[in-house]
Amino acid sequence: MAEEGEESVCEERPLIAATMFGVTTPCVMEAKKALEEKGYEVLVFHANGPGGMAMEQLVGEGHIQAVLDITTTELPDELCGGKGSAGPNRLEKAGERGIPQVVVPGAMDMVNYFPDSIPPQFRTRLLYLHNPATALMRTNVEENRKLGEIMGRKLSWAKGPVVVYIPLRGFSAIDAEGQPFYDPEADRAFVEALKDNLPPTIPVIEKEAHINDPAFARDLVKALLSFLDRQPGPAVGSPG
Repeated sequence: MAEEGEESVCEERPLIAATMFGVTTPCVMEAKKALEEKGYEVLVFHANGPGGMAMEQLVGEGHIQAVLDITTTELPDELCGGKGSAGPNRLEKAGERGIPQVVVPGAMDMVNYFPDSIPPQFRTRLLYLHNPATALMRTNVEENRKLGEIMGRKLSWAKGPVVVYIPLRGFSAIDAEGQPFYDPEADRAFVEALKDNLPPTIPVIEKEAHINDPAFARDLVKALLSFLDRQPGPAVGSPG
């Protein structure tokens, strides 16, 4: 990813950063395709800790024009000591630089652990073995409330345009009805806390959709392009 980022920066092409996890891949790929059709280059960062850190670094250095932060799962890992934390400053650089952000609570329903390193206090929680190297823990109502407060506080500092999109039918592939992490109460706790901690200038758009629905991804792209259309400087492709 770092090599890809460096090559793209050298070409001086307009860049949009997007964050992805396995459980949000369909959404990110649909959005990436739509943005590329408009003439933008999309750098996809795997939201596994190092990926989020690399994105924040490139944003901080001024190489990124906008952020499509579909997968903010590194926040619960930071809160609960998971292996995928990107550190305490995740979700801050875009706001500091004032570039447009479209943010989604992608995979906020889970914390990542090595299967043999789950903290003792969490071993009786709802766990899902994603693969031999990763056990996922479902975030509960209390944790989601804290995560809503954290995200709301971080986004409230932003100097540029921000919108948050909420997929009401699930935050990940395993947070859909009939899937192991489906928990509307926990998701709602996040949304309510987020709203309580955001200023009225940052809208929260709730959609009756699952995060991986193609129409939801297209809504995210429309929102980001509307921000970019208002930015000073030459247009890229034909966004809008």
